[in-house]
Amino acid sequence: MRQHAHPPIPVQLSEEVADACKEGRPVVALESNVITHGLPYPNNAATACKVEEAVRSGGAVPATIAVDGGAIRVGMTAADIERFASTPGIPKVSARDLPTVLARGGLGAMTVASSLVAADLAGIAFFASAGIGGVHRGAETSMDISSDLIQFTRSKVAVVCAGAKKILDLGLTLEYLETLSVPVVSYRSDDFPAFYCISSGFPSPCRLDDATTIARAVENHWALGNHSSFLITTPVNAEDAVDDADVDQAIDEAMAAARRDGVRGNAITKYLMRAVDTATQGRSSRANMSVLISTAHTAGHLAAAHARYRADHIR
Repeated sequence: MRQHAHPPIPVQLSEEVADACKEGRPVVALESNVITHGLPYPNNAATACKVEEAVRSGGAVPATIAVDGGAIRVGMTAADIERFASTPGIPKVSARDLPTVLARGGLGAMTVASSLVAADLAGIAFFASAGIGGVHRGAETSMDISSDLIQFTRSKVAVVCAGAKKILDLGLTLEYLETLSVPVVSYRSDDFPAFYCISSGFPSPCRLDDATTIARAVENHWALGNHSSFLITTPVNAEDAVDDADVDQAIDEAMAAARRDGVRGNAITKYLMRAVDTATQGRSSRANMSVLISTAHTAGHLAAAHARYRADHIR
């Protein structure tokens, strides 16, 4: 049967990102969902700029990704960030939504999963996120598992994050990552972190303390024939972390309330996060801001080490 060629997906790199990719300089992809579905305006715009600056301070070029006018935009200007931050109703776009959102045109805010698709298409090796999705509590009956985990098996990108959100079943999340053969390495930490908590209570499968060793491991993963992600975790700064016990109690109470009120599906994450923020008197929101910035800085540092490793060892 004759195969039909597909038209290429329009991926538009900003001039700065395009130059960096061409010259082999480090680039870190960032999701735009943080701008549109996180903090209220104008704090969302200010935070997005701080996250980009953190990537730069780590030694890399930031590339915030969004859908705009039927194209994937890789690298947003300050004006772009301001427009996305101040425009209400921009839809959240996960990997499964990309085909239809691109076909319709308009604006779209990228999640972790869709950002990985875009970064892979653009040839960007590193992506930073405060926290990934995972297996939800009660998934044995709800089957609620984040598409982030599946996308890790499809996108050739190193993902730097502060683990997964505490509201998830982190033990099952780690088990599922093992099932999918996604490498999980903690940078200078013994435990798998839990977003704004330093530890999930579960040890990391692997600890590495040297950025060059991580770069070598990432390249080894891909040299072994894997076209999949490599997960690198880094915990929130200790002075900004939220106490585990406070978060666990708030989550248990919020889960019971969610079951009582019939909250489920996509709504459960925001419901639980708000409950935790209320229970911690806003400390979790401040920790959220901290982990966004610290993760971006570490991603810039590791991307720079990876670019140097490639320049020295890969011709």
